[in-house]
Amino acid sequence: MDTEEFFLPRSRAANERLHALVPGGAHTYAKGDDQYPENLAPVISHGRGAHVWDVDGNRYIEYGSGLRSVSLGHAHPRVNEAVRRELDRGTNFVRPSVMELEAAERFLATVPTAEMVKFTKNGSDATTAAVRLARAVTGRPRVAICGDHPFFSVDDWFIGTTPMSAGIPAATTELTVAFPYGDLAATEELLTRYEDEIACLILEPAGHTEPPPGYLTGLRELADRHGCVLIFDEMITGFRWSEAGAQGLYGVVPDLSTFGKALGNGFAVSALAGRRELMERGGLRHSGDRVFLLSTTHGAETHSLAAAMAVQATYAEEGITARLHALGERLAAGVREAAAGMGVADHVLVRGRASNLVFATLDQNGRPSQPYRTLFLRRLLAGGVLAPSFVVSSALDDADIDHTVDVVAQACAVYRKALDAADPTPWLGGRPVKPVFRRLA
Repeated sequence: MDTEEFFLPRSRAANERLHALVPGGAHTYAKGDDQYPENLAPVISHGRGAHVWDVDGNRYIEYGSGLRSVSLGHAHPRVNEAVRRELDRGTNFVRPSVMELEAAERFLATVPTAEMVKFTKNGSDATTAAVRLARAVTGRPRVAICGDHPFFSVDDWFIGTTPMSAGIPAATTELTVAFPYGDLAATEELLTRYEDEIACLILEPAGHTEPPPGYLTGLRELADRHGCVLIFDEMITGFRWSEAGAQGLYGVVPDLSTFGKALGNGFAVSALAGRRELMERGGLRHSGDRVFLLSTTHGAETHSLAAAMAVQATYAEEGITARLHALGERLAAGVREAAAGMGVADHVLVRGRASNLVFATLDQNGRPSQPYRTLFLRRLLAGGVLAPSFVVSSALDDADIDHTVDVVAQACAVYRKALDAADPTPWLGGRPVKPVFRRLA
């Protein structure tokens, strides 16, 4: 299908209605239509497995499903059946459900490096609770975030550090400082500069690159030496790196860690986990000041906890993490071969762990380019591939990967033409896609 003949009239109309009713036209900025080529932002009707259908009736192979949350594929039978069983039993009560006990036992068996866990509905609540707990147990005000990682929370302590800091007092933002990933010396310098002021170091334990040898162990030692709390944000690495997260894979135990995304296969459940000594400060069995750790009306909905238990069982019994890696390796090899075949191997790049692939689009000077990303996305969409990233789900099969690689090759052929012209504008079809974090709309 040629992009000149690819229109999404119903999606376009639905997007207009969304913008009239919902600020930003979506409930997550990363799902905004500004992230897609102009007038080519599909509005989804439904999904099954690795495929989704838009309201115009087009079917796509989907990557990055649910912002990495649907790692088993849409409407997974085992997860859905677990949820259905609970729906007729009630979803929320005035006292804890036995499901809360069973889900906690299951989680702590899956992530044995943690001693206690508390569930909530989204990742931001979990990371903010971790930060609050770290401040309480250390008595220190500052938070040190890894400046190389893109997102930790919607709350002020983090969003104030981004270009979208409107509405956040400077006094709040000044309490957040940043350290570079992989650089122990710079982190130690920061801890020394703010001696006895930094409550915690919070980072994703791994990202688009593997941690340098000894890095996570070194961070653990720095945190211990300077008396601060080490927090691993495992929203992405949880399950995709191993069933026990990156901490299970690399063998470095944080004080606190946060899980989400893959935990519920699209159902709303996240978790704060960690050492009993710290976590109990948010409980009733201690003599110190109480910490308002997490208290959410919907945090322990029975059907979401049932989904999480089914996800963990499926990962363990079906070797899902290994399958994600195998699918990602096949996809990465195919994309790189396609890019090389069209002479754009230095411009269309695949990066990251095989289970968590992203792509970069570089211009003729080797710089990241939103216009070239727009060109690339347009061709993928026209070929039936919805791919803001190349993050795989286990529902993909070899035919899906092969089709994706074929479409990527077609996109790379157009990419080559744009590079030769030193101007992608004729292939954009409108304004370029935009970064999520920017000051002005």
